[in-house]
Amino acid sequence: MDTDTRGLGPTGRKPPQGKLDALIIGAGVAGLYQLHLLRSQGLRVRAYDSASDVGGTWYWNRYPGARFDSEAYIYQYLFSEELYKGWSWSERFPGQPEIERWMHYVADRLDLRRDIQFGTAITSARYDEDAARWMVTTSRGETIDTQFLITCCGMLSAPLSDPFPGRDSFEGRIFHTARWPREPVEFAGKRVGVVGVGATGIQVIQTIAAEVGHLKVFVRTPQYVLPMKNLRYGPADVDAYKARFDELKATLPHTFTGFEYDFQHRWADLAPAQRLEVLEEIYENGSLKLWLASFAEMFFDEAVSEEVSEFVRGKMRARLKDPKLCDLLVPTGYGFGTHRVPLETGYLEVYHRPNVEAVGVADNPIKCVTQEGIRTADGTLHELDIIILATGFDAGTGALTRIDIRGWGGRSLREDWGRDIRTTMGLQVHGYPNLFTTAVPLAPSAALCNMTTCLQQQAEWISDCIRYMRNRNRTVVEPTAEMEERWVAHHDETAAANLISRTDSWYLGSNVPGKPRRVLSYTGGVGTYRRKCDEVAAGDYQGFEMR
Repeated sequence: MDTDTRGLGPTGRKPPQGKLDALIIGAGVAGLYQLHLLRSQGLRVRAYDSASDVGGTWYWNRYPGARFDSEAYIYQYLFSEELYKGWSWSERFPGQPEIERWMHYVADRLDLRRDIQFGTAITSARYDEDAARWMVTTSRGETIDTQFLITCCGMLSAPLSDPFPGRDSFEGRIFHTARWPREPVEFAGKRVGVVGVGATGIQVIQTIAAEVGHLKVFVRTPQYVLPMKNLRYGPADVDAYKARFDELKATLPHTFTGFEYDFQHRWADLAPAQRLEVLEEIYENGSLKLWLASFAEMFFDEAVSEEVSEFVRGKMRARLKDPKLCDLLVPTGYGFGTHRVPLETGYLEVYHRPNVEAVGVADNPIKCVTQEGIRTADGTLHELDIIILATGFDAGTGALTRIDIRGWGGRSLREDWGRDIRTTMGLQVHGYPNLFTTAVPLAPSAALCNMTTCLQQQAEWISDCIRYMRNRNRTVVEPTAEMEERWVAHHDETAAANLISRTDSWYLGSNVPGKPRRVLSYTGGVGTYRRKCDEVAAGDYQGFEMR
């Protein structure tokens, strides 16, 4: 990259220290592939990441028990058969260390690290209207001049790490799961509190329960859970899934959620006994299939939702046994599948251990963190040595609103999304020319998708759009206001038809005070979204103004 070592320019700003065709924020699943694609076009491109190595989600989320809940053989890049078959997974749902090694394998095989700057956060990005380029500032004080700015920051990468007052007063150790230290944390004999029982909290709880001295789990919103059947893979299993490469490449991009399975049954076509038989059979699969490939009607019909929900509740009650635990840990206030569904291994049985205590905080919320531990609204002090915050994220938007991004006329993306969360197909935002986005709202990649399936599709669409522009000597692309309005209206109409839109969760941003309410993820299906994106590209990017 060219460097400019002159002093401050006439405006008092430091002149750009490098000039790029494209700058990518993030070196996770999307960022690595985006870098590979754009570099293959011959662009001067560089990725920046605040981490010390590649991995994105799988770099930061190294908490105890972190692992896939997508089958490993589908959570993969499918653009290269050689790359796919060059890596062998040890089990169906591998843990974080193995996943991180896979990300290193990808970076090394594609020789990507030479174009990634680690330990560097992007702090601001300003669109220069006269130059039609982005001026990007880093945490190291650099200013980078780039034509295209592409965000590959991830949908769950802005942790809610300080949800309660008093954090700094705690005399023990406190961690957010998304910023877990690399060095081991000693739990033996410790009084540990875990706040949150979403997918992450569940993985932590079931992993450390046997290790700690005493564990208190602070439960606000109970979750429907499904048992994970995590099979170890021998050579024959690995050969079998690798032999399916062509099948998976042809199938995954067109299913409803980007998984290998899809909805196969219609509720109305089956008698009650047959429905139960289907539910039992799929439940035994030990995956997310019950959520993503049983009966689509459960997302639209409240009666169907209640029957499927009661089926899962029954499975949970049979394992918990204790009525008090059932009241605390079995959901009744919302339907199965309208929240993120976690997979677990012995999670419910953890609460039968003598060293584990469930503390309900729905009606007696956490008031603050003190020197000694956590205090609830009724005045009870829970004394702790370690606090683990599995308190979630500012999903979809948070990674970008924590950067000062300024478009036309100095308009602020943080302020715009603070009023109304809008994008054009989750790929661009009107008012921000040459800004491309992945894993942001109004696309399936904001929540309801096998992430590698959706992120590959978005990276390819962005790369193809840039190639199209370059071939026609166009330098700027931006969605029109009319195009964005049409997409937002379509998104909202689709979302309003299902029960997800009527359920408070991070899917709607309800976990972040003051965040505008909108279903973050496109709910029309991965295959439908891909088709609509392909139609835009085939129609010479109608609705996207190029100049």
